[in-house]
Amino acid sequence: MGFFDRIKRGLEKTATVLSTDIRDLFKAEGRLVDDAFLGEIFAILVKTDMGGGPATEIRDQIRADFRGRVIEMSEAFDVIKTKVSELLAQPPQPLRFAENGPTVIMVVGVNGSGKTTSIAKLATLCKSQGKHVVLGAADTFRAAAVEQLTVWSQRIGVDIVTGAANSDPASVAHRAVAKAVEENAGVCIIDTAGRLQTQVNLMRELEKIQRVVGSQIPAAPHEVLLVLDATAGQNGVSQARGFSEAAGCTGIVLAKLDGTAKGGVVIPIRQQFDLPVVFVGVGEQPDDLVIFDVERFVDALFAEV
Repeated sequence: MGFFDRIKRGLEKTATVLSTDIRDLFKAEGRLVDDAFLGEIFAILVKTDMGGGPATEIRDQIRADFRGRVIEMSEAFDVIKTKVSELLAQPPQPLRFAENGPTVIMVVGVNGSGKTTSIAKLATLCKSQGKHVVLGAADTFRAAAVEQLTVWSQRIGVDIVTGAANSDPASVAHRAVAKAVEENAGVCIIDTAGRLQTQVNLMRELEKIQRVVGSQIPAAPHEVLLVLDATAGQNGVSQARGFSEAAGCTGIVLAKLDGTAKGGVVIPIRQQFDLPVVFVGVGEQPDDLVIFDVERFVDALFAEV
């Protein structure tokens, strides 16, 4: 499938709920924009998990444009679509690859966010671009993460560096980068622990990994991607804040978008983290990771209209 078809499939649940609920508000002759109508619109928007702030902005825009007048369904969708585009606005954000040597990408996020699977998808994407990929399984505190990433590496045909359970994650990262340099690999993707005992430990561990890879390749890590679970909604946003602050994240991967009717969560994510959404996960297959494009995302969100 092409990009639009894949993102449309990923947003199908959200788009269906959004279009069905808004259609139900309208009669053939449209609706008078009064307090009751504005309240109903607000409730529908909040249901997509975009949050009260963005929903308020959209509702207030409809009020400003149509207060006391009859609004047609198509006009309501136009206002919502335009406002959502404004709220999501960001420049195109492709991965920043190193000019010479391996590009080092650290991936962070809470356990259960889809981090390991997103790494496999990212590796698949890089490999499809002709790059030799090395994975570093530095989430040594969770044996299942290492095992899962190892299985993925075999499935998609990329190299992996692992360590013993509970071994120093920075040591695994060091060996992964060293292997990437030795083999003249194009990309080294490093998994990190999804949960440490305290925020202080988290920050120290991530900082240590960054120091170690930076000592091998001065500009590394070139990207620090934060994986967020779209199905976790607002809870996922708050849980992940510590990772964003500790790791100096450069972009967001929104995972499991296909598993939720709350795709609107991308709006507060963009606003609260002030980070670009780089990729979205739209399925369970290795190639179900697509580059985030605001215009196409919004078109897919309203594809059922």
